Amino acid sequence: MLPSSAMQGLASDARALDALKSRAALDPKGAVRETARQFEALFMNELMKSMRATTLQSGLLDNGGTSMGTEMLDTQFATQLAGQPGGLSAAIMKQLERQMGLAPGPIPVTGSANNTPAPLSRTPAATRLPQAGAAGFVQQHDAAARRAEAATGIPAAFMVAQAAHETGWGRKEIVHADGTPSFNLFGIKADARWKGPTAEVTTTEFVDGQARKVVARFRAYGSYAESFADYAQLMKTSPRYQGVVASASRAGEGGDAAAGFAQGLQRAGYATDPAYAAKLTRVINTTLRLQRSVA
Repeated sequence: MLPSSAMQGLASDARALDALKSRAALDPKGAVRETARQFEALFMNELMKSMRATTLQSGLLDNGGTSMGTEMLDTQFATQLAGQPGGLSAAIMKQLERQMGLAPGPIPVTGSANNTPAPLSRTPAATRLPQAGAAGFVQQHDAAARRAEAATGIPAAFMVAQAAHETGWGRKEIVHADGTPSFNLFGIKADARWKGPTAEVTTTEFVDGQARKVVARFRAYGSYAESFADYAQLMKTSPRYQGVVASASRAGEGGDAAAGFAQGLQRAGYATDPAYAAKLTRVINTTLRLQRSVA
């Protein structure tokens, strides 16, 4: 927490926001809390000035000294009153946390094999946000996704979002019978061409629009990076996805690119879920927001 002198300074001098900015990398939630409190203090200070201007009249004893004293008193009151439960700072804090990805909201529910949490401890580099939930998932896989983007032209955020959708943001990954991870983030099945290890699990497939439980064999990898690399190879070499790759490369991330990519995958038969495109589009939009917040 900032010292009281810094808090009072921010209530009267917006340049003191630099102090909070320098602390944000070390304690994002703490910085958000103090920022919200100070903005409430600024608002209340201006409100008290307006009230005084409309209710008080100038007198013979009014001078520069009394005006300064009044302003200092208003600042002190505003600082002390700011941050009370149920006040404006609580609403500001929630909004800032959503924008920064500290409170990314509910994680979409997807069908998968298990409820084993993702081994986030394997992340190769520390992140500025807690390694939990959607924000941690986005930053955890950012480097591998960018390498896949360089190989395919598909925006990294789109691939991270697809991995998030397929695994429930890393909470429901495909695992082997002994519980060890398969590192398969994209639900790619092991067909006759696959010569590597596999994981056999029960999954949900849609047949004639009806959801059914089936046992299927999925590809297994040695790391999440291998999963992204294999996905990129599949997208580049499979004739089914050539149109999807070309469109995604041209469209980038703007406009309706997210929906176009998701719809292209569904038309190409990537998944049997009839609502796959709509679900993936929502996750892509969430991922884009989170990616911007941790950049």
